[in-house]
Amino acid sequence: MNKKRINLRFGLRTKLLLLSSFLFVIPWFGYQYVWEMEKYLRFGQEQTLVGTARALATALHERENLFNNQASFLPSVEQGKDLYGYQLTEAVQLDGLPKDWPHFSERAHFYNHQQQLFAHQALSLNFKASVGKYDKYLYLFFQVVDDHLVFRGKNSRSIRHNDHLALSFSDQHNNLNRFIISNKKAGWLSAYSISDDEQDIPSPAHKIQGQWLVTPQGYNIELRIPLKSLGEKIAFALYDVDQASAKVHSAVGSANPNKIEDLGTILVPSPEIERIVKGMHYTNSSIWVVDQHHRVLASAGSLKSASGVWHKKNLQPNPEETKSIWFQFKQTVLLPLYYKILTKPAPDFIDKLYDARHLKGGHIDSALRGQGKSQWRLTTDKKALVLSAAYPIYINHKVRGAVIVEETTNGIRTLRNRALEKLFSVILTIMVFGALTFIIFATRISSRIRQLSNQAERAIDHQGRIIGKMSPSKSNDEIGDLSRSFTTAVNRLSEYNHYLENMSSRLSHELRTPIAVVKTSLENLAIQNNQQLLSIDSNDKNAYIQRAQTGVNTLNLILTNMSEATRLEQMLLSTEKITFDLKSVIDGCIAGYQQVYDNINFKLNISLNKLAFYGSPEHIVQLLDKIINNAVEFSQDKLITIELTKHNDKAELFIANNGALLPEQLSERLFDSMVSLRSHYSVDKPEVPHLGLGLYIARLICQFHQGEITAHNHHSPDGVTIKIILPIIT
Repeated sequence: MNKKRINLRFGLRTKLLLLSSFLFVIPWFGYQYVWEMEKYLRFGQEQTLVGTARALATALHERENLFNNQASFLPSVEQGKDLYGYQLTEAVQLDGLPKDWPHFSERAHFYNHQQQLFAHQALSLNFKASVGKYDKYLYLFFQVVDDHLVFRGKNSRSIRHNDHLALSFSDQHNNLNRFIISNKKAGWLSAYSISDDEQDIPSPAHKIQGQWLVTPQGYNIELRIPLKSLGEKIAFALYDVDQASAKVHSAVGSANPNKIEDLGTILVPSPEIERIVKGMHYTNSSIWVVDQHHRVLASAGSLKSASGVWHKKNLQPNPEETKSIWFQFKQTVLLPLYYKILTKPAPDFIDKLYDARHLKGGHIDSALRGQGKSQWRLTTDKKALVLSAAYPIYINHKVRGAVIVEETTNGIRTLRNRALEKLFSVILTIMVFGALTFIIFATRISSRIRQLSNQAERAIDHQGRIIGKMSPSKSNDEIGDLSRSFTTAVNRLSEYNHYLENMSSRLSHELRTPIAVVKTSLENLAIQNNQQLLSIDSNDKNAYIQRAQTGVNTLNLILTNMSEATRLEQMLLSTEKITFDLKSVIDGCIAGYQQVYDNINFKLNISLNKLAFYGSPEHIVQLLDKIINNAVEFSQDKLITIELTKHNDKAELFIANNGALLPEQLSERLFDSMVSLRSHYSVDKPEVPHLGLGLYIARLICQFHQGEITAHNHHSPDGVTIKIILPIIT
């Protein structure tokens, strides 16, 4: 079974398009270049962020008054006892509801039997407590779970035989201030200031304000205290009573509120540090200042807007640009296409790694050990990449805190996307126009080549005969050169075909005359023999025989001349070259010609003394014989001029005769085989036949010596000059 071969044909347009496919490498390189630039931008962002953290830490170094809170210098902190006041974003409405407390569940501390101060029966109370700071107040919120809520009786003088809140804190002079919140009903708080002496009558504490709200699970207490009244220590406890006028059977709280040494510490964001930090807020970064226990002393900025110096506001397009057609086309067509590959930075993300009280991370630990560090991390929802840098704060040559500065890479990613958008738009435009240009160019080239092919097919028929002419292209390129070469080749083939077609008539004409001589001579002898003219004159018989012999000799000469060129080519292949004096050979030949052609005047112009030449002197003589023979036959004034000169490493020989000019159409074919300008001989003029092989042999000899021979007309007087150029030994 024969397998059929499928021959796929690739035209110039297809090949050019395939070769131009390397243009698709340009977008890839551009894409890689932008990614590399993003790496450098991230490195620059990292260095900038570390510099920002260092600058802010420098502004806080050795400023002990900013860190004079005892809570900042504790060797350790106890959760639930040492409290932290969150920075609230807005004023709190004292209504007993947690709606004004952002992230209350995450920020509140849960108090149960582990924080139990005492219990005379099973504990039935637990609560969540959160502390916050806003403006000049410290806010506290208690969410209490109690199975039996007991208010103070309407006529009861005691403020302790019911469910109540004990609150104690130190003032600016480290004096203990004790308070009890004991309500008769839900509503505005009833706060009382108490002392260690139980005989003292409690006095109302108007500076403590708040709300008591009953809930299905128990009750909520929301209150505030002026910061100016607050020192560095605080404690609170909730006392539970299950029956009216009964004694307290259990208490749960942060610490024992009755003794100042038992109180825990309270740490609130420092207004002084916040003012310093806010000055750095314009760097579009999220900034935190923490103490040595990872608790936040101040903060500024939001991570969602912390995109660094490449803020999205700086990347917004010009309003006038948005009105252009190109912008609309890019927004509706190109950008949806681009973002099949690209990813937009998430406008919203969730990051729960930090809360507003404690910051954790290896870079923060390193900074608190005295070594600044930066790190990259993903947000908890993995939608954004965050760069965080931490730098230590020194007080009295000891690390007392750290500055943490954070930014997302959203700005850099937006900048990268904008660069890729512009890059892709430019490359897409270039590729579209480039592809169109390639198609037009390939179409133009293929059409010109097809036109050239059609001209060649029309000029040559299936039998190989030249039946038409080709028009040379005027384009100055390779295809134009090819067209002109084809035209020249076809024209030369046409002339050669014409020469071959005429050669048969030339040969028949040349052979017909000697054949006719032989034929008539033989016929005359036959007639005389048939008539038995015994008395025929022997002189007539000899004349007939002589004429027949002449015709046979002429035929032999024609055949000899026709084979001379072939023999010469074979001889030249085995001819050895020698070094000889070209001038001496020419001088000797001219002297011989002067004797042979005694009626011709040879004028020799040679100013050279010696001209070394490497070749065959016998064939140089043969070359001169052919040229001189032609010059003598066509000379009208019997004057032949020979001139030998030297030009660079070439010998130039000029042989000129005055007479008939060369026809223009024959000047290039003069040295071809079987080309002659002589009149053919007849019976009445039995001259030597000329087949046009002399100059052809002359050309063969010149080519053997790496030379060339040309003929051209000269005027005043008219005539022909043969120019021979031969390389010489230098």
